This record gives sequence, C-alpha cells and structure tokens, in this order.
Amino acid sequence: MPVLRFWQFVKTVIGIIFRHPVTGTTIVPLLPDGRIVLIRRRDTGEWGLPGGIIDWGEDIPNTVLRELAEETGLNLVKIRRLVGVYSSPDRDPRLHSISIVVEADVTGTMQAQDTLEISDVQAFAREELPLGNLCHDHDQQLRDYFDGLTTLA
Repeated sequence: MPVLRFWQFVKTVIGIIFRHPVTGTTIVPLLPDGRIVLIRRRDTGEWGLPGGIIDWGEDIPNTVLRELAEETGLNLVKIRRLVGVYSSPDRDPRLHSISIVVEADVTGTMQAQDTLEISDVQAFAREELPLGNLCHDHDQQLRDYFDGLTTLA
C-alpha cells in the first residue's frame, strides 16, 4: 500500500509541474537603421523572432537581455514597449507557453551564440520580412506590432 500512495503522490507532483504553461519572452529587436532582426531556428528551419524561457529567479528585462545575446549576439539598449502577451495553448507546437512580447532597441554585431538552437541571424527591412512563414505565432505578433497594438491573446 505505501508504494501505491507514493506513486500517486509522484503522479500528482508531475501533473502539477508539467500541466502548467511555460512563460517566456519574445523580442522585436530594432537596429538603429529600423531593420528587425530575425533568427532561423535549427530544428525547423523557420525564421522567427528571438526569445526564450524565463529562468528561475530571472525577471523579464534580464531574460530579454540574455536571450538577445544568446540568439543574436546583440546588446539591449532599451525595451521600448510591451507588444502583447500571447497565451493560446496552440501557439507553440512543442508545449503550452505564454510569451510576453516586447519591442527593443538593440546594437552590436549579429552572431548566433547558441548554434545548437540557431542557424542564422539576419536583419530585415519591413518589406523584406518573410511574413506568412514565421515560426509559432510570430506572424501575428509582428502584425500586432506594426498595427501599434498591445495585445492580450
């Protein structure tokens, strides 16, 4: 009987841990010339905005700073505004995640640091963005950004 109770306890704990959304950030990085920086994901080959999961004990501004450096090699100058919070359970095909999207001024030299996750980093003028083919819900995030919206979805 004690083994069965222990197994029920373990299943409950696993359910609590893994049945909650993961929170992360997504960044709309603007270079001084107005171009937007995208990363190419190594797992799918798709372009997308940089970002990632908020680490334990980390706040959103520090997550933005870290993810920009890891994925693009760029430096955060300042976070301009909140673009939105995106929480649809199907926004990320891997898991239920909530993304806090911010617009940020960035500088530096583009160079993917996390080459296991990122295969390329490029800057695009608005008319050159590969819209319609971005990963996750980044097409919607960029539409909302260009429309000047602050979205809760």
